[in-house]
Amino acid sequence: MTILIKNGRVINPATGTDETLDVLVENGVVTRTEKSIKEKCDRVIDAKGCFVMPGFIDMHVHLRDPGFEQKETIETGARAAVHGGFTTILAMPNTKPVVDNPDVVNYVHNKAKTVGAANVLQVGAVTKGQQGKELSDIEGMVKAGIPAISEDGKSVMNAQLYREAMELAAKYNIAVLAHCEDINLVNGGVMNEDVNARELGLGGITNSVEDIIIARDIMLSRDTGARLHLCHCSTKDSVSMVKHAKMERIHVTAEVCPHHFTLTSDDIRKIEPTVDTEKKVAIEADADTNYKMNPPLRGREDREALRQAVADGTIEVIATDHAPHTAEQKSRGLAGSAMGIVGLECAFPLLYKYMVLPGIVTLEKLVALMAVNPRRIFGLGGGLHVGDQADFTVLDLDARYRVDPATFLSMGRATPFAGWEVQGRAAMTVVGGREVFRDETMKTNR
Repeated sequence: MTILIKNGRVINPATGTDETLDVLVENGVVTRTEKSIKEKCDRVIDAKGCFVMPGFIDMHVHLRDPGFEQKETIETGARAAVHGGFTTILAMPNTKPVVDNPDVVNYVHNKAKTVGAANVLQVGAVTKGQQGKELSDIEGMVKAGIPAISEDGKSVMNAQLYREAMELAAKYNIAVLAHCEDINLVNGGVMNEDVNARELGLGGITNSVEDIIIARDIMLSRDTGARLHLCHCSTKDSVSMVKHAKMERIHVTAEVCPHHFTLTSDDIRKIEPTVDTEKKVAIEADADTNYKMNPPLRGREDREALRQAVADGTIEVIATDHAPHTAEQKSRGLAGSAMGIVGLECAFPLLYKYMVLPGIVTLEKLVALMAVNPRRIFGLGGGLHVGDQADFTVLDLDARYRVDPATFLSMGRATPFAGWEVQGRAAMTVVGGREVFRDETMKTNR
């Protein structure tokens, strides 16, 4: 099978490429990227007016399968990924059963191959059942193909046990993805500790909940030599600690989510107190649960620090923390609803509209954050280099529209960005040389 993508503007920060080129794919591999390739192919796609980029990699996705298929399945999550231009996603292990042994790893990998959409790399849990008491079968899961371990959704509070896990991660050369949260300091909090929480009468989550565990995990990384990757950083002090760790040559990388450096707690849509005239009862003040995630939206100083950290390279990755829940689980008010929003299908258009177009980051920088740096951190292949497995996305950056959760392929619908004007959309996504998604309204069809 041969595919020829013609006349697209190829953006590949890994090679410093930014020019109009043709891309030839033969038997799933990129074999040529040149001007005006004249080759008889099975498929010829005119990408004039579109951009061709290495496929995005999301290092932080919750697929919910096995065990919570009412929220998301491997199939719906993988198809949502390619809809958003992602060719590879890393699945977190907080499923039921927890991914703490090779059998569950194999289940996810095999099911993803059957779906045939995005590449799915399953992350293994640090402890059995994520109970924080006994290490998982890390060696067995490494043999089954995990790229990393994580206790995502919580932190391993036993520092000695976590140190032992990091020693094993260093031994097997896999990464440790750290969800940094001191559970004892959360103390029932559901949103950022600030004036907004006090106005709503809700428990707040302080920055120290995250910062204390980040400091601990960096020190453990230093002591063990493990490659530590900090998930969903949200505080200004997290930035300071990552910057210091890099200066000390500790093996630490970090990610930020689109919501944490576009929104603050001031943006949470509040629901004013009213009276139900039929039932004659007061309805207390609350807030839109589409703004409830963990870690929570922080203050303006935190957001500005995160933006600066992305710009100066302190934070090297953008990940979505795609966390689907059922509509019922997000309808219990801010105090009672599940934490988490979806992000696979709106991440790039949001970032292009609100980060690239205003000049906060360049397009090349955004591609590095979403595609190039994750590959480097995990030693992953695929992309647009000659000889690579052909994993790339073709984007129409002129497409303007509003975020509409009803169009998501994910089963999750919770997003604070519903109705936002965005720009840019995947016209086609190619994984392993196979066209796995194509938007029939995009420029590539004209």
